[in-house]
Amino acid sequence: MPSFISDHPMVCALALILLDIAVWRLISAEYNNWKLAARLLIFALFSVALFSDGMSPMQAAPWPEDVPLHLAATALQIGWWLFAARTLTVLLGALMMQRVGHTGRLLQDLLGAVIFLIAIIAAMAYVLELPVKGVLATSGAMAIIVGLALQSTLSDVFSGIVLNITKPYQLDDWIAIDGIEGRVTDIDWRATRLQTSQGSMAVIPNSLAAKAKIINFSRPADMFGLAVSLQVSPHARPQTVVEALERAMQGCRSLLTKPAPSVAFKTSASAGVEYEISGFVPAMSLKREARNQLYDLAYRHLQAAGVNLLSSAESAVSPTTSPARALLDSSTLFSTLRQEEKETFSQNMSLHTFRCGDMILRAGEVSDHLFIIESGVVAVLLTKPGHTVEAGRMGPGEVIGEAGILQEQGVPADFVAKTYCTLYRIEREYLKSCLDARHDIAEAMKNLLDFRLHAAQNLIQDAPAVLVRKSFMQWLRRRS
Repeated sequence: MPSFISDHPMVCALALILLDIAVWRLISAEYNNWKLAARLLIFALFSVALFSDGMSPMQAAPWPEDVPLHLAATALQIGWWLFAARTLTVLLGALMMQRVGHTGRLLQDLLGAVIFLIAIIAAMAYVLELPVKGVLATSGAMAIIVGLALQSTLSDVFSGIVLNITKPYQLDDWIAIDGIEGRVTDIDWRATRLQTSQGSMAVIPNSLAAKAKIINFSRPADMFGLAVSLQVSPHARPQTVVEALERAMQGCRSLLTKPAPSVAFKTSASAGVEYEISGFVPAMSLKREARNQLYDLAYRHLQAAGVNLLSSAESAVSPTTSPARALLDSSTLFSTLRQEEKETFSQNMSLHTFRCGDMILRAGEVSDHLFIIESGVVAVLLTKPGHTVEAGRMGPGEVIGEAGILQEQGVPADFVAKTYCTLYRIEREYLKSCLDARHDIAEAMKNLLDFRLHAAQNLIQDAPAVLVRKSFMQWLRRRS
């Protein structure tokens, strides 16, 4: 033992307390293990400093005749009990964090409160030599009074303990409590905090959460359900509607294949028939995007099948309008054509069909024609070293082969029919004259080609390697 500690134990004990506070504040949370080791070492030195000078926390201070010294020793002995309680709380908290994670924080706080209560009673009994029985009786009466005054708060506290034990939800889970849906951001003594999809914060008392109906969207993990309801014309054949909606589901890449999405009939009335598409996505963040995309795909595939949404009429298209002419009306690329131009254009389009798995356009092939998808789903496949990835899926109204028309070059992607598809073909000779006369369509087609080439290039390029920062302990293990 250093001579300075032997000569000035009280000064050293006080310095160790200040050092513990400084170390706990200055060391980053990333080094919790180092912080815990430092606290244990400091507490051990603090205990040595006290016991070496005869200041045992199990008895009163040994200098009753010297009032200043007696008070200082009493304060350090009481500080030892509080220091011990804090060290034990931190140690148990670290052990519990490895077992239960952040969800057990409420239990850690409760255990810490019990440890501190025991430490305070022990300090009163051993250091101050107070009659503990009288103190406990008085504190029991006070506890009854406080308990009656804080019934609702205590109900929240014990409900929080029950929620932490039963674990119907954890941090970062997406849940719904009494119709309030959001992500769990915190579970404390009084309430559960949810961040809703609108970005607001919902605070739900634990007593209410313990009694309410709880829906946990995060269990099972990596599978979040969604449903899209659509009302169609009552004059449409159900089989036609179901087949169109099934093609829409296949066109939505966000949907999981297992469990497989499905289409179900819900209700029927004179105003319309309601169908529901249900499926699952792998992440909650994809739910809104998948719903929007699925509704758009359903609209396009139903329109391609001649079925209207929310309408009692069978079709908004004139019975004399050809399918090719109706396709031009729904196409965003050719929507600016005048009516007579669309009529002439549709007469120069030929219909082609492809079965599931048929190659529509190979990678690198220079196309001498443009395809417009009338119905079905087309998969876009890119080849990377060692494997093939699906870059996207195309549906009614989208075009294939614009690179060959504009720049007489191919694209680095295979276009394969994922379902039975019908496409209209327009030859380059006719399309070139149209693009020369209509610069707006040519510019829109060029922007579409640039976007697709840029997206394909980003997907083909390998992602940069992420450098993993290694700790000092890992470096030591490699050297050993």
